Amino acid sequence: MAIRALIAPSRYVQGKDALLHLGENLKRLGNKPLLVAGDTSWKASGEKVAQSLEPAGFEVVRLPFAGYTTAKVINEIADEIKRGGYDIVVGFGGGSCLDAVKSAGHIANIKWASVPTIASTDAPCSALAVVYTEDGAFEEYRFFPHNPDFVLVDSQLVADAPVRYLIGGIGDALATYPEALAVYSSGANTMAGALPTASALTLSKLCWDTLHEYGMQAVDAVKHHVVTPALERVIEANTLLSGIGFESGGLAAAHAIHDGLTAATETHGMTHGEKVTIGTMAMFVLEGRPDDEVADFVEFTTRIGLPNTLTEANLRDVDDATLWKCAEAATAEGETIHTMPFKVTAEDVFNALKGIEGFSRSVRAARGLPEPKPIGH
Repeated sequence: MAIRALIAPSRYVQGKDALLHLGENLKRLGNKPLLVAGDTSWKASGEKVAQSLEPAGFEVVRLPFAGYTTAKVINEIADEIKRGGYDIVVGFGGGSCLDAVKSAGHIANIKWASVPTIASTDAPCSALAVVYTEDGAFEEYRFFPHNPDFVLVDSQLVADAPVRYLIGGIGDALATYPEALAVYSSGANTMAGALPTASALTLSKLCWDTLHEYGMQAVDAVKHHVVTPALERVIEANTLLSGIGFESGGLAAAHAIHDGLTAATETHGMTHGEKVTIGTMAMFVLEGRPDDEVADFVEFTTRIGLPNTLTEANLRDVDDATLWKCAEAATAEGETIHTMPFKVTAEDVFNALKGIEGFSRSVRAARGLPEPKPIGH
């Protein structure tokens, strides 16, 4: 009989000023936490962290984090854990820091926790990490035997962060349901090591619906640095629903094409979710979805502030060799594109990437949407 599995973090806490409850939650896990955070994340969260940890009897010890999640950085954090005798490691920030902390916690054989200060990816809840080279190209996935022991999201931190991070998280989360559908259809195994469950597919659909119903309101809330019910719903979709959905529902072409795009230095100024959105567009082309479905996706992503053209990905004017390099990387052995319910070649991806520009521009023109501009301009 077919084996299905669903995995998730042991405990998930979210809400305005939730950081003030960090100490009481860490007491469930251990006695000596190491806090890993970049300068920006620590500036946003450090005061609340101290207010929460010191009354709980914890010393506030922070290890700075900067750059990509590389093997070198991971090993340096693991070494610090062992030197200091820490029994919990807590990551503060975006996906790179959290993935590095998960990896280091696993190496050091201690418990680890995620405290995302932005809702930009579904990394906080997952039992895997994306590892990059020193220059920012995708290198490998690392898989762990369990999900984070604890995840805490302070919604006010998300509201106070630059809105581009929330928008990027929406782009990442939008891929969850289309990819889960593809994997469910193909009968491939998920990151959980088994077939997807119906509950994971249902959570993926809830993620898709939530983003479409509340995404615009949530973006507006962050622009004004306020926490609203719509923002709470979208934070949960970006972080928890997408996290469970991608891991137990499955990854497919969208994230593989994201990985391929990292091979082009022109895309390195984009967020993870922005590149994933390009991947979702190309995936829809590969699937041969009807015009109206893809056009609605173009309109929604344009209005929310996500890219759907090569122009926005800074790839419209590159030579074909660069796009071909991306396509080959997206279809490398072991990539998630091979969970699609049909065979996908590098030529297929190359053609799909070529095909999104004209279609997106025509939809924008027909629906009165702005013309695309390169990211950062």
